[in-house]
Formats: sequence, structure tokens, C-alpha cells
Amino acid sequence: MRLIKRHVLLATFDSALISYPCPSNLNYFWNFGVLAGFCLAVQLITGIFLAMHYIPDINLAFLSVEHIMRDVNSGWLLRYVHANGASMFFLVVYVHILRGFYYGSFLHPRQFLWSSGVIILLLMILTAFLGYVLPWGQMSFWAATVITNLASAVPYVGDSIVLWLWGGFAVDQATLNRFFSLHYLFPFIIAALAFIHVIFLHEHGSNNPLGISAKIDQIPFTPYFTIKDFLGVVLFLMIFSIFVFFYPNVLGHSDNYIPANPLVTPTHIVPEWYFLPFYAMLRSIPNKLIGVLVLVFSIIIMCIVPFSFLLSPTSRLFIYSPFYKLLFWLFFFNCLILGWIGGKSIETPYYEIGQAATLFYFLFFCFLSILEVLNFNLARKK
Repeated sequence: MRLIKRHVLLATFDSALISYPCPSNLNYFWNFGVLAGFCLAVQLITGIFLAMHYIPDINLAFLSVEHIMRDVNSGWLLRYVHANGASMFFLVVYVHILRGFYYGSFLHPRQFLWSSGVIILLLMILTAFLGYVLPWGQMSFWAATVITNLASAVPYVGDSIVLWLWGGFAVDQATLNRFFSLHYLFPFIIAALAFIHVIFLHEHGSNNPLGISAKIDQIPFTPYFTIKDFLGVVLFLMIFSIFVFFYPNVLGHSDNYIPANPLVTPTHIVPEWYFLPFYAMLRSIPNKLIGVLVLVFSIIIMCIVPFSFLLSPTSRLFIYSPFYKLLFWLFFFNCLILGWIGGKSIETPYYEIGQAATLFYFLFFCFLSILEVLNFNLARKK
């Protein structure tokens, strides 16, 4: 113990991963934070090795991916782990966010912890989109064309932004170079933000599922929760392996195995499954500019919502009320509906259902603020 206390690095490691005090009643939903870090490490490692063989050239990018799959030793494994790892990463992060909503982890004093996590989600979305373009298949090319064109909705400077993103007058070589560079850079920024996220976590400790003070009935992180997290990683790897070895393409799109052709537009341009809820919101708005604003605000609102509860920072009782639990599950199923609508064509009744689901998505956050105001007034009367 004296050696640990004398050395700064050992003392930091001990306080962060060994003697770090945690509430004794944390359940397995708290494993998803560690799983998110594990997924990030997998994506970083596989991405670095894939970059060694990938060629960011519009004439060779598709062939270089096929070369990785066919000629590079274990290249098929690297590619499938990286591609399916992105889906697993988003799945883990989405569960992590939903757990935060369910147990009120976004409330004071953890608002900065929550906001840093939302910023990480935003960077994940940008990174995944950039990576989706790199194989230079049909869906990659047209997804890049459609999504980058959304910037043209910005008044006055929209067209200039699109030209800057493209590096020319169309999605071409300069676009692929820029997307590859940013896709390689962003994961390291995400890793740095994840480190900051952990610092915010250690500032006030993990949230208690019961809503009481996190400083009551604490136990050290090691060995109690390291064993729990290890079990979670093992179970996660079992599920992950099923997708990688038996269903490696089930989460992708078959059109991306066709080389990009600017002269042939796919029948349906569909993004990856983890983008579908946001894609459904975008398509539910008839006005292009408003649709883009709704798309961006759907993420920003999650970052803002914790600061709307500073009116009564010590009160969090409404999170544990039956009405809020009902509201949460309605929000959860509403997100599933948005994901389902995102994969459908724009026609009746899918268009109307998408609009209703988009409206409820934002009403959920409005209801949270209303509940907080009512709870604050009730506390003042008492």
C-alpha cells in the first residue's frame, strides 16, 4: 500500500480502477459503460490495421476492400469485426443512454457527465457515417451524396459548405480523401472525450439505482465489479461472435457490394440501422431546412435537458414515479417505431406515423421539464 501511495501513476490507477467506491446495488445495466469502452478499443485496433491496406482512391477503394477480404491474412476477420463492431458499439451506447434516462443519471450533479456522453454520441455518428462511405459501394456513394447535400439547406452559406465537404463539384476523389482522414482522426478524439467522461464520472461517482445518495453503502470497484464487468464482456463477445462468424452481413446492405456508380441510383437509399431513427425524423419534415434542424436538435436536446432541471437540483423523486416509468417505456417503443419507419418508403401510412413518432420524441423531453416544474412547486408548498 505504501508503494501505491508513493507513486502518482499507481495511486491514480488504484483510485480509478481498484479502490474506486461504488454503490453496492449497481445492476448489470451499469456494465454497458465498460462495454462501450471495450467496443471503442476494438474499433481503434481493427481500424488501424485496416488502414494499412485500404487505398483512399475512387478507382481502387472498392478493390482494396476486396483485397483485404480475400488476400490479407485474416483480413476478412478484421473487416467483419470492424463493420459489425460499429453496430455493437451503437447498440451498447444506446442501451447505456436509455439506462441513464431510466435511472435519472442525467440529473444534477451529473449534468456534465451526461452532456459529455452526448457529445461522444454525436462524434460516433459522424465517424460511422464517414466510415460507411469508405468501401465506395453503391450505398456508400449515394449516402454520401444525399447526406452532404443536406448542408445546402443552410441559408446563404449552404452551397459553399457542400462544395467544401465535396472538395469539388461532386462526390469524388477529394471527398473520399477528406472522409478517410477524418474517419481515422475522430476515434482518437472520441477516446480523449471518453477519458474526460470517466473523469466526470469519478467526480460524483456512479448513480445509485434507488435514487439515494451514492455515498451510502459503497464497496470497492475491484474485485466486486471487475468480475461483474468481465462476465458482461464474455457474454458480449459470445453475441458479437455469432454476428461475425455466422451472420457477418445481416446488419449491412447488399448494394454496398456493388461498386459505386454515379449514373445508377439505388431504388432505396437506406442508412445503417443505427441511423434509422434520426433518418425517420429527417424524412418526416417536408421542409428541408426544418428537417435538418430537427435532425441536429434531436441530439442537442439530449445535451440540454439536464440543465433544465437545475431549478430543483436536489429533487429527483419524479424519476421514480409510475407515471415517469410509463413515459420512459413509451419513449423507448417510440424510438423503435422511428427505427422501423426509417427503413420504410415515404408513403402513407409510414409518413404520418413517422411524423407522430417525431413529435412524441420531442414531447418526451418537454414532459420531463413539466414534471420538474410540478415537482418543484410541490416541494415549495411543503
